[in-house]
Amino acid sequence: MDHETADAYLRRMELQPPVVADAAGLRRLHRAHQLAVPFENLSIHLAEPVSLAEDDLVAKIVRDRRGGFCYELNGLFALLLESLGAQVTRVAARVHGDGGLGPPFDHLALLVRLPDGSGPWLADVGFGSHSVYPLLADSRAAQDDPAGTFRLADAGAGDVDVLKDDQPQYRIETRPRSLADFAATCWYQQTSPLSHFTKGTICSRLTESGRVSIAGRTLIQTSTGSRAQEELDEDDALLAAYRDLFGVILGRVPAPPAV
Repeated sequence: MDHETADAYLRRMELQPPVVADAAGLRRLHRAHQLAVPFENLSIHLAEPVSLAEDDLVAKIVRDRRGGFCYELNGLFALLLESLGAQVTRVAARVHGDGGLGPPFDHLALLVRLPDGSGPWLADVGFGSHSVYPLLADSRAAQDDPAGTFRLADAGAGDVDVLKDDQPQYRIETRPRSLADFAATCWYQQTSPLSHFTKGTICSRLTESGRVSIAGRTLIQTSTGSRAQEELDEDDALLAAYRDLFGVILGRVPAPPAV
């Protein structure tokens, strides 16, 4: 990622460059990214193929001010961190669900070592409602965060489980990967009828006091423990909510893909 692109990306997060890649800077970046860039799967429901090529990620997230899912959000965030001097290891994870662990390469997370000597940090701006700040990857103690209490636990064979409020979220395989390694599962996530991403739309981001999400046509806003829900039955109301709450400007309402 070149200097001009990195500066534009920082401005997308409402941060003024330069940003120092130390522990405090990473915390600032991690939170600012989640406040500004939504976790969303709208491309799948707009018949827009999801590309992991760097130019396409920059065009979508930086230029067009859209969001994405884990491969896109953490994929581009890794390039930004590297441009700031961090050492970033891309790692595959399998998401814990009702049926057990998801498939290999189900999720992309980042292990980050910073020029100030701190880390490794588990950075993840692409898992929807997750930690506001990066987590210490080598610690097995409880780590308090505005989103909850997180803990990393050894899971055998070198794997690591990430837990939020004692509930397992995903299991990391710590060997280094490249973004290209996730291409096949990225294709699966956007085309398979078994993928939860093809079953419905989601657009969600952190707010100063909680979180705002649109799931299908349901607008959900949480703030300091309270929850408000509203059905957006009219297309104009749904498109306006995407625009006003997420800065996502769409020409039509997303519809389920033909899978």
